[in-house]
Amino acid sequence: MADDTWAGLADKFADGAYATVKGRVRTYVMHNQLLEHLPPPPARVLDVGGGAGHQSFPLAQAGYEVTLLDPSAAMLDKASARLAHLPDDVRQRVTFVEAAGENADEATGGQHFDAVLCHGVLGYLDHPEPLLDQLIRRTAPGGIISIMAGNADAAAVRPALEGRWEDALAAFDARSEIGVLGLPTRADTVEELSAQLRDRGAEPLAWYGVWHFVDWLDLSGSALDPDDAKQLEAVAAVELEAGHRDPYRQLSRIFHLVARKGSA
Repeated sequence: MADDTWAGLADKFADGAYATVKGRVRTYVMHNQLLEHLPPPPARVLDVGGGAGHQSFPLAQAGYEVTLLDPSAAMLDKASARLAHLPDDVRQRVTFVEAAGENADEATGGQHFDAVLCHGVLGYLDHPEPLLDQLIRRTAPGGIISIMAGNADAAAVRPALEGRWEDALAAFDARSEIGVLGLPTRADTVEELSAQLRDRGAEPLAWYGVWHFVDWLDLSGSALDPDDAKQLEAVAAVELEAGHRDPYRQLSRIFHLVARKGSA
């Protein structure tokens, strides 16, 4: 556990961040974006760096067979505790694997999946190429690759909304920052990540923004009430629409890129 970077952050991440309006909106928006591209259930999904299962458990509830792969024992403990509250048939559709994404080949026994998810992981890697290789290799021919990453083209948004003007000015040309969880993070651009996927035999299909107005409100200190169900539903609808449209999606601090692996 001493080598588990997320051991001290699991509670904050799984029980804190995802319980906010922004966390719930992220799950909802990305779930709906995914459903535009995933094959129908019971297709097999590999969630690389899936943490506590916030993104993959809704897929299991929708009938997908999910393998959640994560290097953190603490995060997998959180995932196991959350899964225990779901119905029996859902639990039977979920498999946990403790391993780094760079070792997905060995950890999954060389299995191929109809869809491979990798959300919020690339930004913690200085050199993401080995992980990208693994994502493509674990995807079945014609399968879907789903990646969520920090948006380098909108790097000045967070420091500006927090009133850190010198940092915001520097961020226009920056690729890294200390993220909201206190860890160093690195951002990508849609164009560069798309090119990396094409080089590996996957063709980008679409990209979306994920956080817009709800993120700006949060960063500026205007908290929304996560217990206000009507407001939450309205916010999620607006965020889902904004994620499909320019110029809004271009200003999202994170983006969601979906690609399809070649059939050959």
